[in-house]
Amino acid sequence: MANDTMTKEEYLNKAKELGAAEKPKELQDTDFFTVAKERRSVRQYDASYEMDEKDIREILEAAILAPSSSNLQPWRFLVIQDQAAKETLLPIAYNQQQAVDASIVIAVLGDKIAYKQADRIYGEIAKKGNMPEEMKNTYVNSILENYGNFPEERRSRIAAIDGGLTSMQLMLAAKAKGFDTVPMGGFDEAKFVETFNIPENLEPVMLIALGKGAKAGFEKTRLPLDDVLQWNAYEK
Repeated sequence: MANDTMTKEEYLNKAKELGAAEKPKELQDTDFFTVAKERRSVRQYDASYEMDEKDIREILEAAILAPSSSNLQPWRFLVIQDQAAKETLLPIAYNQQQAVDASIVIAVLGDKIAYKQADRIYGEIAKKGNMPEEMKNTYVNSILENYGNFPEERRSRIAAIDGGLTSMQLMLAAKAKGFDTVPMGGFDEAKFVETFNIPENLEPVMLIALGKGAKAGFEKTRLPLDDVLQWNAYEK
């Protein structure tokens, strides 16, 4: 009987061969619905293209406008830009070529103790006049008590959800600026944490390869909306 399965590394690397042959579309219109429609997961990049720090910062500035639980903003970013660092990342990312060919790889990390920034965050809100000082103190005390007593698993889940929100915003911002991305969940998390000296309070959410696409990714194929949509409640 033929073996119809692949190893994780084979599966992840085979995907890049199946995209379209043409280059990613250059957008003439960057309204939200066009960007959302045209964003694809691109796995083949122009390895000679170097991104300016200005572009990287503008994309990340847009990413951090995403919402988060209690506005605690638990996302943290490690930008892997040096070629030597990307080469180190390559085997950790199961030898996915985009890890070295993309201009950068952004590791999106979730801070499990982000709630400890509550006083700083809500202090700025109060300073802007958007919250009375007394209310600010009540909010901060409630956050410290509630989040501080959450089990680590719950704080981890919150950080992962919020990390997903900022990641999607990051990828859409990149597309609007003429760049391409692919989210990468296929990597050895433990080895990544060890190799890149990730602090104990941070955990990986995903890696995002970002740069100038050389070939377009898969054309989107999605389940029909009515297959995933219910109104008001599910029937018993």
